[in-house]
Amino acid sequence: MEIKTARLALAGLAHDTRLAIFRLLVPAGLEGVPAGVLAEQLHLAPATLSFHLKELRHAGLVSRRRAGRTLYVAAEYAAINALIAYLTENCCQGAACLPAAGSKPVPAARAPRKPKTSRRA
Repeated sequence: MEIKTARLALAGLAHDTRLAIFRLLVPAGLEGVPAGVLAEQLHLAPATLSFHLKELRHAGLVSRRRAGRTLYVAAEYAAINALIAYLTENCCQGAACLPAAGSKPVPAARAPRKPKTSRRA
């Protein structure tokens, strides 16, 4: 992936509404979600949804297809995977260091606590 493509993808996600749209599309799979359902779930006017979908399409992160009168929007998984690979290609200098998908983040190590001393007489 070239830096320009990565920048476009990141810019496409750099808006609350577009990020919300994207997060709804990812678990929907290749079938996608009808645009009307997206608008309803996110409480968006059709023109507002159309604007944000245009930006996500320009960034290469979503695709659309028409089935009859329904417009389906789907996440572009190849673009997502390419962006993740681009962002992490130098992670840990090539060693396998990424946590498994869906795992909880590991909390940062803390300095050991000093034992409490009681001051009872």
